[in-house]
Amino acid sequence: MALTGNKGEWSEIYTLLKLLGEEKVYAGDQNLNKIENLFYPIIKILRQEKEGNYDYCLTEHDVVIQTPIGQELLRLPASVFLVEAQKLLNAIRKNDGAFSVPATEAFMNNIYCHTLKARSTDKTDIRIVLHDRRTRINSEMGFSIKSQLGGNSTLLNASKATNFTFKIIGTTLTDQEINNINSINSKNKVIQRIESIKKKGGQFVFTKVDNQIFQNNLIMHDSCLPSIIAYLLLEQCETGINTLKGLTENITKKNPLHFDTTQKSPFYAYKIKHLLASTALGMMPSIPWNGIYDANGGYLVVKKDGDILCYHFYDRNRFEDYLYSNAYLERASTSRHEYASVIKDPNGDLYFKLNFQVRLL
Repeated sequence: MALTGNKGEWSEIYTLLKLLGEEKVYAGDQNLNKIENLFYPIIKILRQEKEGNYDYCLTEHDVVIQTPIGQELLRLPASVFLVEAQKLLNAIRKNDGAFSVPATEAFMNNIYCHTLKARSTDKTDIRIVLHDRRTRINSEMGFSIKSQLGGNSTLLNASKATNFTFKIIGTTLTDQEINNINSINSKNKVIQRIESIKKKGGQFVFTKVDNQIFQNNLIMHDSCLPSIIAYLLLEQCETGINTLKGLTENITKKNPLHFDTTQKSPFYAYKIKHLLASTALGMMPSIPWNGIYDANGGYLVVKKDGDILCYHFYDRNRFEDYLYSNAYLERASTSRHEYASVIKDPNGDLYFKLNFQVRLL
């Protein structure tokens, strides 16, 4: 049966072929531009398949495929991988949905690669041994692959675990008024429902993160993070801004947590950047996080033009700046994740939920 996958899944194979063909990977800046004088030579790429583990070693412009104990299985010029990468890139660009690429699959079988996605239980999509020219050290790193060849990548997935609950104060609403608000079903229904509540004098006070695990994960980063995210969600509804950088800059000016800003310390931006990096490299909302990064190398970004850029965790500031400059809030399905409706509890108190989902441009 032919291998089928979407653009993102085929992008993982493209990354494997492209990196082996180029024998190095360039670093990128926060605006997805290549930094010409900063690159990492690739020593080898490690891949797990059902049949066993294979090392794709680069030596004298050849790719040598061998077992972990050093048994050589196949040797091909690196230039062959670059040609195959370009063929696959052309196929990814012209196909949509789930599709097969017979020519690439035939080449994959020849190089002991039989699945689109390497086996992994964490956020690591590819494991690479890179040479750091500054330290002269070879290090094995796990990277997460984000492809721009398809839709925008998700950084933090929406779920009921990422709902934030707010108490509505300053007003009382009849059951009919609640039904009228909850029945608003336009494209901008979340914003319009909030505006309807505000017109009746309602104010929103953050109460809790619905999922205790997610709340604990956020507090582990910083005890202020649940409140900061809550303010970001409200700010998005009030202004229509969806970039995390823009929203963070707005609440920095308002300073709702009353940080001491006399020295202009970037409290809000620093905390959000730290959260984004942790989410990118290991933290998930509904799984208790131990503070250990899974994708300990960072991100590999497949650009629309086919270039691949490395955001190495060793260059943490550059990595965080990239995430901060490219992350935005996306509104998920209100029905699937059960948020954006007025809820009245048995005591007559009113509540409203907003959902936190982050994507990358």
